[in-house]
Amino acid sequence: MSSRPRSNRRAPRRRRLPMRYLLPSLLLVALLAMLMLRGYVHSEILADHRIQPPAATDHVPEKILEGGPVIDTRGGRETGMSVPEHRLVLTFDDGPDPQWTPKVLDVLKEHHAHGVFFVTGTMASRYPDLVKRMVDEGHEVGLHTFNHPDLSYQSKSRIDWELTQNQTALAGAAGIRTSLFRPPYSSFADAMDNKSWPVTKYIGSRGYITVVNNTDSEDWKRPGVDEIIRRATPKGGKGAIVLMHDSGGDRSQTVAALDRFLPQLQGQGYDFVNLTEALGAPSAHTPVHGLELAKGKAWIYAVDASDDVTDVLGVGLAVIGVLVFTRFGLMLLLSGAHARRVRRRGFSWGPPVTEPVSVLVPAFNEAKCIENTVRSLMSSEHPIEIIVIDDGSTDGTARIVENLRLPNVRVVRQHNAGKPAALNRGLANARFDLIVMMDGDTVFEPSTVRELVQPFGDQRVGAVAGNAKVGNKDSLIGAWQHIEYVMGFNLDRRMYDMLRCMPTIPGAVGAFRRSALERIGGMSDDTLAEDTDVTMALHRDGWRVVYAEKARAWTEAPESVQQLWSQRYRWSYGTMQAIWKHRRSVIEPGPSGRFGRIGLPFVALFMVLAPLLAPLIDVFLLYGLVFGPTEKTIVAWLGVLAVQAVCAAYAFRLDRERMTHLISLPLQQVLYRQLMYVVLLQSWITALTGGRLRWQKLRRTGGVGMPGAAPRNRQNVADRKAVA
Repeated sequence: MSSRPRSNRRAPRRRRLPMRYLLPSLLLVALLAMLMLRGYVHSEILADHRIQPPAATDHVPEKILEGGPVIDTRGGRETGMSVPEHRLVLTFDDGPDPQWTPKVLDVLKEHHAHGVFFVTGTMASRYPDLVKRMVDEGHEVGLHTFNHPDLSYQSKSRIDWELTQNQTALAGAAGIRTSLFRPPYSSFADAMDNKSWPVTKYIGSRGYITVVNNTDSEDWKRPGVDEIIRRATPKGGKGAIVLMHDSGGDRSQTVAALDRFLPQLQGQGYDFVNLTEALGAPSAHTPVHGLELAKGKAWIYAVDASDDVTDVLGVGLAVIGVLVFTRFGLMLLLSGAHARRVRRRGFSWGPPVTEPVSVLVPAFNEAKCIENTVRSLMSSEHPIEIIVIDDGSTDGTARIVENLRLPNVRVVRQHNAGKPAALNRGLANARFDLIVMMDGDTVFEPSTVRELVQPFGDQRVGAVAGNAKVGNKDSLIGAWQHIEYVMGFNLDRRMYDMLRCMPTIPGAVGAFRRSALERIGGMSDDTLAEDTDVTMALHRDGWRVVYAEKARAWTEAPESVQQLWSQRYRWSYGTMQAIWKHRRSVIEPGPSGRFGRIGLPFVALFMVLAPLLAPLIDVFLLYGLVFGPTEKTIVAWLGVLAVQAVCAAYAFRLDRERMTHLISLPLQQVLYRQLMYVVLLQSWITALTGGRLRWQKLRRTGGVGMPGAAPRNRQNVADRKAVA
């Protein structure tokens, strides 16, 4: 008996979208949905403000033109009805309004009068409590469409949508639906024309009674209280439907006129009643239940949530505005003070530092870069030893360095254990008390080490941050990072130096006292930002951390979006880890407390919170461009860009960089900054969901050499690797 061989092929595993990608996507979709809903409810989306000019009336039946203001076209009827004598139906359009509708209701209640409120769906959705109060106090409610368009311009599907959405808002607000309808921009029955009559007939086919008016107070013109009363008063005791407004502007004259009009006409024997009561008809209201009621409640909840979200975004925008301009102001003020201090004639940190320095170069698969790095160090104007710590490279990095056979260059090999472990291994093998650390893809200028260690002439200084620059800035993404390094990083370092709360010694160029590192336990692998972690630890131990602007290092920045994403994701997440690790410094005494109460809030506000909220500027830019006011939005955004350009130009001037690179600044703000937003948001979500990030190795090209010199031939490096 034979058996079929079992297949070794496994079914392909379905890839699951990581939570750090899923949550930002869901958050973005939800935010866009809330903004779109808010724009719709505030008549910023789908609003149509066209008004049809008068047309011929030859297709409108005479009995409609000469009939009453209540037009019934249900079931094929064409009837115009009037209100009986000594009965007035007060109607109020365009509400409810949170300021004026309560005052109108108060006056009606005081004088025991009722009326009909023709509400728009947008206002009813935003102020449902006022609609409920109308119904609870015995008033009738009618539809006035959702967005207040002239229906003679609209298709039947749009008309149905306007009615349905308006009814949904009523259901959610007061648990009712209504059979009363008033078209926007309507007036008297004799104003019905060939454009509006087909709409009226269609409205009737949907089960609605159309209500216009035969007495217009014209209160929207604000002609004065006496004039409003005069125009609202019918002649000879006739009944009437009176048009007023409880929304759409200043209605103080309307409220004042009502307070006199009601008792005056009540004294003449008039009753102020609902429309159906005046006509002796059943109530226009029908209670809703079940799914219709649930849909209405859900709609009101969604609208309320969209307004809350927009309010929160508005507060966030105000916060980011304060943070951005505070940061810009501090950077301009303090970086200028820093430059004047360190550049003044005769300035020194103390006695010149001439003692030898140990330079640690942690390297993992840096075959394309390591020769440029080591050879740049060999040109140093300061006595150094070079220790390359090969952290388990598989590309022959260590062999390349050994084959150079350069004096004072040692290679220390270890199994792959990460950058902090490599630096600690190098520290253990270093012979000197001053330690310089750099990345394996970085090159130093001849003066870099000398300039970097001079601040150690001040015995209070425990670490020095150098001036890291982008070496491969010829590409667009490189130019954007160049702007970021010069403006965002180096201006920040000058500012933080003056505030004595420098948050990060850059891994590309930094120097430390061995004794300072030993007191804090060396480099830690508790976070993915070991440079930020160790810098904060030094502050807490009482050491000064300063910035040496002339200690320039040229590093290879990521050349692809994916590589940049990986790097900044790690930086952002590592910074959050470091802030959390050192959080207790906020309540501790001494130097730790000073850093915790000054430095840590600055880092959290300017490096975490501000970048996280910064997208709101662009969100409101897009919202303003699409929904208005477009001109003011563009001017505001250009104003922010101008402030950034001033800061960038100042930073470039301080660093003696060519201004031509700032040409790409506007594009950087539109494209590059968005990527940084998403990276930071992902970092937040990773932190909140308890995710873990691994070290990520960036792909190097070896294209960064000494400034003004051509990079070494990459093919020669590859050949040497092959020989090794």
